[in-house]
Amino acid sequence: MASNKVIIYQIFTRLYSNRCQTRKPFGTIEENGCGKLNDFTPTVLKSIRELGATHVWFTGVIRHATMTDYSRYGIPRQHPAVVKGRAGSPYAIIDYYDIDPDLAVDVERRMEEFERLVARTHRAGLKVIIDFVPNHVARQYESIAKPKGVKDLGEGDNPELGFDPQNNFYYCPGQSFAPYFDLYHGEQEPYAEHPAKATGNDCFNNAPGMNDWYETVKLNYGVDYYAGRVGHFTPVPSTWLKMLHILLFWAAKGVDAFRCDMAEMVPAEFWAWATQQVKQQYPDLQFIGEVYNPAEYRRYLASGFDLLYDKVGMYDALFGVLRHERDTNAISWAWQQTDDIRDHMLYFLENHDELRLASDFFVGQAEKALPALVVSVLLQQNPFMLYAGQEWGERGMDAEGFSGCDGRTTIFDYWSLSQQRDEALVDYYRRVLSIAAKEKAIAQGQFFDLMYVNQHLHRQYAFLRKWKKELLLVVANFDDVPAKACVTIPAHAFDYLTISEGTFEAIDLLTDSKTNLQLQRDGQLCVELAPRQSVVLKVKS
Repeated sequence: MASNKVIIYQIFTRLYSNRCQTRKPFGTIEENGCGKLNDFTPTVLKSIRELGATHVWFTGVIRHATMTDYSRYGIPRQHPAVVKGRAGSPYAIIDYYDIDPDLAVDVERRMEEFERLVARTHRAGLKVIIDFVPNHVARQYESIAKPKGVKDLGEGDNPELGFDPQNNFYYCPGQSFAPYFDLYHGEQEPYAEHPAKATGNDCFNNAPGMNDWYETVKLNYGVDYYAGRVGHFTPVPSTWLKMLHILLFWAAKGVDAFRCDMAEMVPAEFWAWATQQVKQQYPDLQFIGEVYNPAEYRRYLASGFDLLYDKVGMYDALFGVLRHERDTNAISWAWQQTDDIRDHMLYFLENHDELRLASDFFVGQAEKALPALVVSVLLQQNPFMLYAGQEWGERGMDAEGFSGCDGRTTIFDYWSLSQQRDEALVDYYRRVLSIAAKEKAIAQGQFFDLMYVNQHLHRQYAFLRKWKKELLLVVANFDDVPAKACVTIPAHAFDYLTISEGTFEAIDLLTDSKTNLQLQRDGQLCVELAPRQSVVLKVKS
């Protein structure tokens, strides 16, 4: 059982500290600027810690394909036809052993700058998470920073075979890469690849489309997709050994956890083998998996993952409730589906893949999402993830370049976040996260869902948290109008949580206002709620 509530603060590193407001669509790094690792000073990291974070996920720090030319530093230039956006996707890794030069003040000392960032982050009382992208790499992958004696991905492959257990890539023998788009992209010579490699999103032909992950190639973990996904895991595939070395390389840098991109596209057999090997040397290192198929959750947890995204369950439920497309009982349904593994489910309302809450494509105003914040942070003991900008109402409504105006903050372009910050909203986030940090009823206490006896509540959600003699009653109003929520607390809750009956003084931890609550078996409590607002009433019974 965790003694503290884990709060992960995801930062899209190149955007977070960039203060340049030119914001030219498709702008270069010289025009639009770029945040640096050195911008995360002790003061900045302290502010992140004071917000309530326990971990920082620095997204996009490993070198990936980009249109920016760093050849003067001995860094190979990528062909723009196989790069998405000027800055490039952080999930098209071009060198697993290198740091993105965009993030460095001194490009030639970029790894040292990262190592100092890790040390500063730890001194601030925060743990460090970085991406591990195991399923695919950039089409022109070439490591210039790999340690001596390490063989590159693809080195030693037999490209005459579509599949071989010891190949690192899948091939289309005899066929050149021929996607349905321009291979020149302004260059004198077209991008050439022969034979073509399979594309990262399991596209096993030589002609990926614009909606495919065409800038990436699929890594081969010994699964023969051409023969119906037959696994060949003995002897250990070459890719397993190379990826284990990469994990250990970054673990040695002091990284505390890996957020594993598209983990379910990599066989669970690899994860079971690799996580055991890593944890033998680094017992406290954690693995966070991006797994979207609920039927696979328990298999991947059994393979060594510590946390999994709760996207298809809790995120989707809250998405529907916030938009009034689903009743609040959807929240109960969501947690019940993963109740046996609840401590391993990572709740979130935003990340780099999802819509910004305040975008016109979601609820339009950040304040409208506050009841979902209260519920997702306080509902269970499990961790919560916050995406930088969420707490001040970043809208994601810019047409930055490659990604267009889609309600998301670009991951492909040089850009900056809005300088207009709603301080009242930031204070609300800080207060909710402070409750999670300070109240043992949240981090360690029992949970009791009140909805089964309050089925008249369609746009409100109510639950209890209990630690020793401390009881929290949480009621969130997802409606756009004021609500008087009358909540029955059943006798079973009194027995299950060992609640004393009587009249007690209660304090709303969100506002510090005080009131009296009469706790009685099968009795009813009525609370007045403003639109999209919540109460967290604490009593000592």
